[in-house]
Order: sequence, then C-alpha cells, then structure tokens
Amino acid sequence: KMSEKDRVIEEKISHSGIFDFKSFYSYAHSWFKEEKFGVVEEKYSEKVSGNSRDITIEWLATRKLSDYFKIEIKIEFKIDGLTDVEVEIDKQRKKMNKGKIEMKINGVIVKDPESKWDKTAFYRFLRDVYNKYVIPGRVENIESKIRKTVIDFKEEIKAFLELTGRR
Repeated sequence: KMSEKDRVIEEKISHSGIFDFKSFYSYAHSWFKEEKFGVVEEKYSEKVSGNSRDITIEWLATRKLSDYFKIEIKIEFKIDGLTDVEVEIDKQRKKMNKGKIEMKINGVIVKDPESKWDKTAFYRFLRDVYNKYVIPGRVENIESKIRKTVIDFKEEIKAFLELTGRR
C-alpha cells in the first residue's frame, strides 16, 4: 500500500468563442505558481487538420503541506477546433484564437506522500491509528482548502475567458 490519495472535488469548465490561447495558457500556469504550486506538464499533444488544431494538455500541480500531507490538482485541457482569427479591439486589429475549451480540474489530498509509514507493519498500524483518531480534523481542514483552491482557479479562469471573449 503506497500513499493514500482521495479525490476531494472535480470541477469542469467549458467555453466556446474567441480567446487568446497563449495568454490563457500562461495565465493558468502563473496562477498556480502564485499559489505556491509546482506545475508539471505531463502531456501535450496537438492534432492539426487544415488551419485548425486540437490540443490536449495535462498538468499536475502539487503543493506539499507537511511531511504527511500533499495537495495534488490535476488539470486536463481539451481545446477543439483552435483557429487563428483577427479581431478589432478598441479600433486595433489583434490576432486572437477561436475554438472550444473544455477543462477538468480534480483536487486530490495525498496522505503520506513518500510512503514513510509503509515500511513496517507497526508503522502501518500507527498510521491507521493516526488517520482514524488524530487527524480527521486536519484532513477536513485540508480538504476544504483543496475545494477552495479548485473553485478559486475555476472562477478566475472563467472570468479571464469571459473578459477576453466579451470585448
């Protein structure tokens, strides 16, 4: 038995229309950096047909809270039919993109991320006692932190997309 992972929350975003893919990507990335997460891009694939692209991206954002707790946020981006367009913003012509973005955001709590408590039967026993009696309050606290982080990210991204799409 390795470290324990429990999914706490899953959120989805869907957006169709005009946006700037590059700044959307870097905005999402820097949001996690500012929240002190490490971000690893686990997948980036692009299918091109004609002048349109389909892109799949998977990120794993992690933040260690203590020796025993870690937050993992998995983000899956699917961008379909991404094309380049020119739009006029404040009488200026600007290169933007058009397409459909779908995102899945999963917030996960990881207990004993380095499996330190897995080494012997006695340690495992202690861990079970610890999990059952000592930390439920802390776990609840961390789970609500994860929920808040995921929902904050979702709201920020939605606002970002709506703002660029409206102008």
